[in-house]
Amino acid sequence: MTTPAVDVVEIFRRRTRSPLRPRASDLLSIVFPTFRLTNLNSDALILGEADQWGRNVMVIAQQKPKPENLRTKEDLAKLNHGMLTAEDHSQIVRFLKRAVTKSYHGDPVSVVTLIDTYGADISMESARHYQAFFIAHLIRDFLTLPLPTVSVIIGEGGSGGALAIQMTDRRAQFDDALYATAPPESLAAIIFRDPTKVREALMISRPTADELKKLGIIDHVLPAPKLVTDVQGYAKVLGAYLEKTVKDLSRRKLAALIRLRRSRAKSFGIYQEEAKKRGGLWSTFFRLTPLRRKTHPLPDLKTFSLANHDLQPGVEWGDCNDPALSHEEYVKCGDMSLKNDQGSKGCGAVIPLSQFMANHYVCPQCGLSLIMGAMGWINCLADPDSFKEMNRELTATQLLHPSLMTPEYQTFLNRQDQRTNFHEALVTGEATIYGYPVALAICEFYFAGGTMGVVFGEKFFRVTEYARSKCLPLISLCCSGGARLLEGVPALTQMVKTVNCVTRLKRFGVPFISILGDPSTGGAIASYAALGDVIIAEPQALIIFTGPRVMEARGFPVREEDVRGQALCQNSQRVYENLDFYGDIRGVHEVAERKDLKRAIFKYLEFHRDCQPVSNRYWSPGRKII
Repeated sequence: MTTPAVDVVEIFRRRTRSPLRPRASDLLSIVFPTFRLTNLNSDALILGEADQWGRNVMVIAQQKPKPENLRTKEDLAKLNHGMLTAEDHSQIVRFLKRAVTKSYHGDPVSVVTLIDTYGADISMESARHYQAFFIAHLIRDFLTLPLPTVSVIIGEGGSGGALAIQMTDRRAQFDDALYATAPPESLAAIIFRDPTKVREALMISRPTADELKKLGIIDHVLPAPKLVTDVQGYAKVLGAYLEKTVKDLSRRKLAALIRLRRSRAKSFGIYQEEAKKRGGLWSTFFRLTPLRRKTHPLPDLKTFSLANHDLQPGVEWGDCNDPALSHEEYVKCGDMSLKNDQGSKGCGAVIPLSQFMANHYVCPQCGLSLIMGAMGWINCLADPDSFKEMNRELTATQLLHPSLMTPEYQTFLNRQDQRTNFHEALVTGEATIYGYPVALAICEFYFAGGTMGVVFGEKFFRVTEYARSKCLPLISLCCSGGARLLEGVPALTQMVKTVNCVTRLKRFGVPFISILGDPSTGGAIASYAALGDVIIAEPQALIIFTGPRVMEARGFPVREEDVRGQALCQNSQRVYENLDFYGDIRGVHEVAERKDLKRAIFKYLEFHRDCQPVSNRYWSPGRKII
């Protein structure tokens, strides 16, 4: 249907987003004549099964609204049409468990998913019900599901809403369908702060089937019929592909399929030529280097000296009215950022910079905190001088497909290098916590907002392998804005890669403690950060899949206080009252102030050690093992 000359914006507007494009229910009724629908109270999710091709085919399908669904004012006012809610994702988790149960009872079962969504529901209701956690758990479930699986992007594949059910054994996409890191309106709102710049967003995301096949995101491109309204044409192509693929997968061993899924997940985002070098570079995977600088202030921190500042004696002097200290650097609570993004928050106290940094960028009087960089988090969590960094020199230029290393992206990376001493958004290494050896994975928010790109995923993979090989507990600190949109879909797939890393780590019984700093958003909280054996959050950490700015730009009401660490930890009580709904999700286990996080982590490390056989316990200075 498409040719290289076709404008991707025209594809998006005239075909992918066409209201007359066949929906999942239209195709299912033709491809599966015996389709039996599972009764659901959902506008966007279809679950059902059919006996076809010698198997029981369990179908999970996303569905956008049809024109007849948008006739009343109430329908038009609804903002999350075609987006799966937390409740929908809960239904999918239970549906997959039912499919596995049927297989255990001897029925030959295959799972088929049809993807057509703007993205996951970004309403506050879903956020309060741990939407991001459900996405992470679904990615894990599809990576480990003991059934053959097939996915087809039949329209639009938007963000984590699509990724949650797309990581299957075989992955196809119609050539007039698009699959992107985020819906173009959301991407435009984030990058350009203007949701109308759809063209610019699509040029960056490169979401077409041909491009995604080259990157290994999908493995088959399905030809769409000439007319976007040709339901029979779409169904014929889809049915032929599914029949051939389901039959082929049914002849393969499940163990081999699962190994292939996980092998693919490990290589996501890495340019093929670089992937071939992995074997020869294995000795450099675990190379550790001491930190060159132990402290440095945040890049946007606004400081001053008393000698050059017009302060009047009084309350705002705080403890700083000693004339001998007039040349020391200070910060003023509520006016600590050069970006002036704190509004009227803060108590106005004047604090010595050294004291402010020693208190982990928290005002000692009112508790107002700044977003902390990786160096601050290392000093907060690790013993002094114990941290050694791993893979410091790894960069996107080495790993990313050359077609994605645009001049604009290279310029962006150069700007980030000037803001921090670290070279990427994830800092990994080994350290000790009260003498207890651990592996650390710390987000550097001041490099591209802590966003997940291919280097982030690769460094996370390497540190989890290091932790596994050394039997070291892994401590991660999430402080991230999500997937790095400038890298396109390869950045989105790092969610899969990191989930696979955590799953592998847990298979070997290595503990994983996830710390949620402020902010923990996007792909990070919808992947590895939601899978900790223990999850500890800062009380005021923002924990949400889609950031408030994007929600407001899309018309969704925002109540940030509902998705802060303290509130979500309190909400975790209802998880235990409704385990059928939440499955394996337990929410936020504990909240702790920054100054208390190190002790909070250590009690879990001690508990894990003391539960081990004596011969396996880690040696801890000052502790005698009897």
